[in-house]
Amino acid sequence: MQTRYLQRQQRLLVALQEKGVKNLLVFNYENIFYLTGYSGNAAYLIVSTQGLFLITDYRYFERAKSESNGCEIICRDRDSESLGACIKRFLPHEKTGFESQAINYGVWLSIANELASYNVSPLDGCIETLRVVKDEFEVASIKKAAAIADLALADLLTQVSTGVTELDLATELDYKMKKLGSDGVSFDTILLFAERSALPHGKPGERKLNYGDLLLVDFGAVVNGYRSDMTRTYVYGEPNSRQQAMYEAVMASQSKSLESLKAGVDCQQLNQVSLDVLAQAGFLEYAGKGLGHGVGLALHEVPFINSNTDYRLEAGNIITIEPGVYIPDIGGIRIEDDVLITHDGFEFITHAPKSFVIN
Repeated sequence: MQTRYLQRQQRLLVALQEKGVKNLLVFNYENIFYLTGYSGNAAYLIVSTQGLFLITDYRYFERAKSESNGCEIICRDRDSESLGACIKRFLPHEKTGFESQAINYGVWLSIANELASYNVSPLDGCIETLRVVKDEFEVASIKKAAAIADLALADLLTQVSTGVTELDLATELDYKMKKLGSDGVSFDTILLFAERSALPHGKPGERKLNYGDLLLVDFGAVVNGYRSDMTRTYVYGEPNSRQQAMYEAVMASQSKSLESLKAGVDCQQLNQVSLDVLAQAGFLEYAGKGLGHGVGLALHEVPFINSNTDYRLEAGNIITIEPGVYIPDIGGIRIEDDVLITHDGFEFITHAPKSFVIN
């Protein structure tokens, strides 16, 4: 067994004990992967005092056997046994938590019917809390994903020309990341021109690039299941005064936020640092809601850097710092980097240049 999975499993069992819970039903696929190494779907994990049991079916049984660490693989016959009945066969009759936010309500009702005599209650966020601080393997994987994204973006910028469409460039970027070794895209690539760049999560379309347009690209690669997430915004040609002011404000906001980064920093205060800069520049009403988020097996994970998060950064967190300004019918500018928090500062994981003008 790979040591990292055994260590994660042991940490979870300790965390469950501290919460007064003996067992946990895990339904979130990223959490299953984190604990066992199994990267497929159609899987349900029982973490119990008697061991770990990964339930799947004939489609994924061999794959689960080859990928999983530290758990017994159960091949359920879906035609003859319900999921709840299968879980009941391996779940000790002890206090049990389940990931309520990661399972379909109807599916859970059928499971709960089988477990009617058990003491079962929702227990969300337990594994996500363990995932907040990345180990060496996780850091190395995200750094490799970010390096692929850096290279792909550099290649893409050589293909920017008048008349090219958003969809053309987005497709080329995705293809280049795959060619460079990415497992896939971290999320659906956001690549938008001109006034459409004001859509924080817009979808690339047939809009053609013209001289003077903004070009926003938000994208990431995936390595060993771990994601990168980076945004750069450019102007194709010469910026007008409003575009230049927007860019300078967002750059200043990110720079000021980065100056504050280190272990122990409060996420609410960090978010406010960014907003104060944008307010001083006159763009507060157009600012994005939140400065950043954790990134890892999921694109958006704990910690979230906003006005509501009660969390102080820890060494080993990997987060995004991504202030943005979005003005409807005018355009948007976002600059985003992935950074690794250290005891006395931070380390950039994304390294693409932040020059504004491209020709």
